Amino acid sequence: MFTGSGTVVNVATVLVGSGIGVALGHRLPERVRRVVTDGLGLVTLLVAGTSAVAVLDPSLAAAVGSGVPMLVVLGAVLVGGIVGAALDLDGRLVALGGWVQRRLSRGGDPAAPTASSERFVAGFVAASLVFCTGPLTVLGSLTDGLGGGAEQLYLKATLDGFAAIAFAATFGWGVAASALTIVVVQGGLTVVGLLLGDVLPDAHVAALSAVGGVLLVGVALRLLDVKQVAVASLLPALVVAPVLVEVLVRVR
Repeated sequence: MFTGSGTVVNVATVLVGSGIGVALGHRLPERVRRVVTDGLGLVTLLVAGTSAVAVLDPSLAAAVGSGVPMLVVLGAVLVGGIVGAALDLDGRLVALGGWVQRRLSRGGDPAAPTASSERFVAGFVAASLVFCTGPLTVLGSLTDGLGGGAEQLYLKATLDGFAAIAFAATFGWGVAASALTIVVVQGGLTVVGLLLGDVLPDAHVAALSAVGGVLLVGVALRLLDVKQVAVASLLPALVVAPVLVEVLVRVR
């Protein structure tokens, strides 16, 4: 398969899953769709836990020192959050969802939000975060770009396809629009992989995975209507984490 095939397959599964979800959504009562979304939120918590446990990875402790990995995650989230908030990434993502909705709508007053448009934006934002904040997104895309194969992205594509069905049954076509985010994020990371020329060390990967798990907790809280965490504004933490590890390795 060609470089970038993982992203292509991922986009296809999200679009197909969204179509199935929309078809099913009209036939499911609201209480059923709510339960489905809650279930997806709980599963997201499970995935977040399995990712966040990477903070205990021996390679990370060996690289930065015992007791320091948790501080690396904390520092990455704080610094990344400050950068993301300054750039208002969460607000920009919501605005992008609104722009996409208006471009795809066939009429109506774009200045007057409706329940339908708000649901579209909510689906676009939630799906974009779920599909693009996990460690598989970063690691899979980089590995694909580095010529290591797209197996990780194929696995992610399968998971995202089923998640898209659940999302679209509740939020509608906004979930399908998240395919644009996948193209930009995963495609961009694949290009970065092509330029890197080498894979990240295990310690850096562990830090990135742990931070990704923390961000996924925020996504789960949004899905469960516990708190609307501005997860998009925390996304820079995924970049800050391996950078912090590299700085500590050089200092030691």
